[in-house]
Amino acid sequence: MAGTTTKTQIANINSFYSRDLLIRVQPLLVHNKFGMIKDIPKNNSDIIKFRRYANLTAATTPLVEGVTPNGSQLSKTDVSATLNWYGDFVTLTDKLTMETEDPIRMETNEILADQAGDTVDQIVRDVLVAGTSVIYSGTSNTVRTDVAAGDVITSANVDSAEETLKANKARFMTSYVDPSTGIATIPLPPCFIGICHVYTTKTIRAFTGFTKVELYAQPGARMEGEIGKYGNTRFIETVNAKVFTGGGTASIDVYATLILGKYAYGVSRMSGAALQNIVKPLGSAGSADPLDQRETSGWKASLTAVILNDAFMVRIEHARV
Repeated sequence: MAGTTTKTQIANINSFYSRDLLIRVQPLLVHNKFGMIKDIPKNNSDIIKFRRYANLTAATTPLVEGVTPNGSQLSKTDVSATLNWYGDFVTLTDKLTMETEDPIRMETNEILADQAGDTVDQIVRDVLVAGTSVIYSGTSNTVRTDVAAGDVITSANVDSAEETLKANKARFMTSYVDPSTGIATIPLPPCFIGICHVYTTKTIRAFTGFTKVELYAQPGARMEGEIGKYGNTRFIETVNAKVFTGGGTASIDVYATLILGKYAYGVSRMSGAALQNIVKPLGSAGSADPLDQRETSGWKASLTAVILNDAFMVRIEHARV
């Protein structure tokens, strides 16, 4: 009977911790909300292949009566990415859990959840900022090292980014991934998405023509972290926006603001194993822990991200005020 009780308690703790970890991870997942999500089925492979078909050239030549035209050929581009696994854990001792006045298990789980969300977000971000379409703020700047202290982001930079995306036939975002489900989407009014650092927010808010999120016709429909809209771009702020430390003139930090169109990048996980909370309670190690002195709580995630179409994303590199 005692064994049954212990087993039931362990199962309940594991279930509770898993839900709590997922809930806390959600707010940190900014960069992967706007990609194409395609998960890999279990027992299949660790490589995901995204396929893109090119548009056909406009058929502007009139047809000749009775003559069959030459026709066109479809062309495709395959983009592959290999899945990686990430994770960490914390070890707690029986002495610590029995003597501390803090709810140490819950505190540990919250810290691990923050770490998991932060890790996933930064991994996807680092893939996105490797894109080749870049605008450097400032006069005649052509490389990152040209960016000086006064070269903050401007509305003209955003205008240029939007112009580039439209010229490249990038589509507006019409939905984004709901992190609570991992793959289901939430409808979004057609727009481009801007991801900026919190140190960039006040500069963007000062743009002439910027609309604060509080003034939206439906302010309750805002995305988490959204600060407002300029032109066709809705901006989200995050501390995880890329900072190229010491990358500018006189070793100033250079900040990256991403402007994204639909289908710019893809994200993949192992189906059913995107993020797991793994708890090993006291005594679970058997003879490796003969006195039931250690327990662990950790997380493990499967993830890969890849740029699908470089022409559908622009990175603005700039200084901060």
